[in-house]
Formats: sequence, C-alpha cells, structure tokens
Amino acid sequence: MRMQSESKPTMSQHELATLGLEFIAYMKPVVVEGQPLVAIHSANGEMVGLVPTREAASLAIRENELEPVSVH
Repeated sequence: MRMQSESKPTMSQHELATLGLEFIAYMKPVVVEGQPLVAIHSANGEMVGLVPTREAASLAIRENELEPVSVH
C-alpha cells in the first residue's frame, strides 16, 4: 500500500496580511509629541485612528463591530 503525502494548505502574503481584517483591530500604546495615546490599527497593520485611552480605543473598535486586541 502506498501512502499519499498530505499537502499542507498554504497562504499567500496578501491572505496573511488580511487575515482577521473583518473581525479584529489592534490597540497599541504610542507617544505622539510627548503625549501618550493609543493607536488603533486594522488587522493588516494600517493605522486607522488615535485616541487618548485604551478604554476609548476598545469602545471605538467595538462600535465598529470588531474585536479589540492589545499589542504591547
């Protein structure tokens, strides 16, 4: 009996970059001109907003029907 080799699914760089795009957004603490803020990024890494607090970021993300994920 001959065993078939299993091929693993592959994902293109574009597919990887857009993975979760419709479901999650990232929150990342940043400092802009000496002011601590929280940047909101889409799943593909594009910054889509700056807000003053983590709570404001989470609220904005959820208002857009996405799941917030924290990046440290």
